[in-house]
Amino acid sequence: MDWLKRMNEALCYIESNLDGEIDYGVVAQKACCSIYHFQRMFSYMAEVPLSEYIRCRRLANAAFDLQNTDAKVIDIALKYGYDSPTAFTRAFQNMHGITPNAAKEKGVMLKAYPPITFQISIKGAAIMNYRIEEKGEIRVVGLKLSTTMENGACYTEIPEFWAEAARSGKAASIASLIENEPLGMLGISSCDGIPLESKFDYYIAAATGKPVPEGAEEFIIPAATWAIFECIGPMPQAIQDLQRRIVTEWLPSSGYEYGKAPDIEVYYDEDSTKPDTRSEVWIPVINKP
Repeated sequence: MDWLKRMNEALCYIESNLDGEIDYGVVAQKACCSIYHFQRMFSYMAEVPLSEYIRCRRLANAAFDLQNTDAKVIDIALKYGYDSPTAFTRAFQNMHGITPNAAKEKGVMLKAYPPITFQISIKGAAIMNYRIEEKGEIRVVGLKLSTTMENGACYTEIPEFWAEAARSGKAASIASLIENEPLGMLGISSCDGIPLESKFDYYIAAATGKPVPEGAEEFIIPAATWAIFECIGPMPQAIQDLQRRIVTEWLPSSGYEYGKAPDIEVYYDEDSTKPDTRSEVWIPVINKP
């Protein structure tokens, strides 16, 4: 399968460059998607952030080098991207539980972290309801958070962002602006125009033609074809599970790949804890060449 082959080619590139610079642009190019979408897919498929995977692979290889070569600790630190022996020692000890110098001794216990290979896994069938729609530009107004996928920071910062917006009343203010489709509160993830590989902007927003209130920002979602998935269940678990299934089950066999537009989550119910909470996931798609 072409999609699976491209993802594994991206992993092979990472593996070949653990002792050098890993260009996230090259990684994404091999996977035929944006840097943002590759990291998002990787985190759902591997259940670990890409940056954490690379860090652990480098430290696993560093342990092998310490055990099997005469290289100095400082040279191994530099080889795997650490500017100082102190930073390398701290990271190595956090993973392996011993210092790099101690790792040179025979018989010590070290942690292996094997490379990942993506494969198709056959599981019990479960229905996913979706539709494909073409939409023109969508103007939204909302609150913006600049966050990062580095070490999974976004998975903590985004829920905190929503909680603060609710406490302050800002979320209710944004909700009052809703007048255009999609007719719900929007969570929008966009990396458009952001050069740093792990950075992206997240908006709590409403589709509207109304003026931008103080403290909010306007954002234009470009025209795109969208795969729109129905989600029923309490937040955030239901939508996180759906996102994972979209990437690991639907996308590989759909005949589509990621398009160049933000990811959108649409929340229709004010109470997100109900077992029948309604929401949607919109992902931009294009036909595979």
